[in-house]
Amino acid sequence: MAEKKPNSAPRRIHEVRRTDTPSGVTHVRAHQPDRFTVVGNHLAQHPMLSLTAIGLAAHILSLPEGAPVDIRSLAERFPEGRDRIAFALRELETHGYLRRVRERTESGRIVTRTYAHHLPHRVPAVPGPAAPRSRRPVPRPSREAQAAPQEDDRGADRAEPAPPAAQVSEAVTPVTPPVAPARADQPESAADDAALHPRDDRAATLLAGLRRTDARLTLSRTDVYRLAPAVTAWFDVGASAATVIHTLTAGLPAAMESPAALIAYRLRNQLPLPLPALTVSAPTHTRAVTGPHPMRNCDGCDRGFRAPEPGLCRDCRAAPATMYAA
Repeated sequence: MAEKKPNSAPRRIHEVRRTDTPSGVTHVRAHQPDRFTVVGNHLAQHPMLSLTAIGLAAHILSLPEGAPVDIRSLAERFPEGRDRIAFALRELETHGYLRRVRERTESGRIVTRTYAHHLPHRVPAVPGPAAPRSRRPVPRPSREAQAAPQEDDRGADRAEPAPPAAQVSEAVTPVTPPVAPARADQPESAADDAALHPRDDRAATLLAGLRRTDARLTLSRTDVYRLAPAVTAWFDVGASAATVIHTLTAGLPAAMESPAALIAYRLRNQLPLPLPALTVSAPTHTRAVTGPHPMRNCDGCDRGFRAPEPGLCRDCRAAPATMYAA
């Protein structure tokens, strides 16, 4: 039986160093003196970012200062659609690699400035007003507990009489001012509903329905009640509901951080003037609308003509009066 010969060693690939790993990636490195971008492994190997977000971040880091990185410009540059690019930008914002801030220029124009961080940056949260602490309701004692005599561990001979039931209820029952006469099935937000003026019901319905036009215009209950008086001011100057909806939904920016702030700005700065009163000018002369005059026979030439009274026709009136002298 012939002896088996071992396989020959594989041919060496030019410019590729040998490695001890049986499979996987083998880096073919080359010196790049210029035109390169340093990308950290914390970004290239991020465990939470998608591949689209990592590639988009590397592209943004390679751009020069002042290059446009909005959704429209990136969608024209890459085959990915606007939705995927917008989702990738939100991922980078969430993990601190991108920050988009609306700033006002010297000319007064509001622009969106994008800050690309080579290291993940966390924007400190702005401390807001402390939320009021909710009072925990104290359970009221039952009628049996109020009626039963209270025992004292100091002895039966030193036991004190129990306080009256009315005093116990005043001591343990939290006193809260009533917001509105509520029913048993009334929701927790009834206080906000009661604060809404009846004139603002139409405005609140319009604001709550803006999300049908654009899902990004979904407003909270607090924002709807806060902006309802501003919409009512538009109705007071004669604007229709269609005009208000067109003003609030037309030309929305691609990146919208606060829809409530955008709506409040448009309601405040684009409020039209009241319609001027219509003035109807009186006509210079009026002519009574009547039927045609009856037919008459001319007293001079016996020709028929229309006139309100018997007499001469137009030609006979123009003739000299001596022609009809006796």
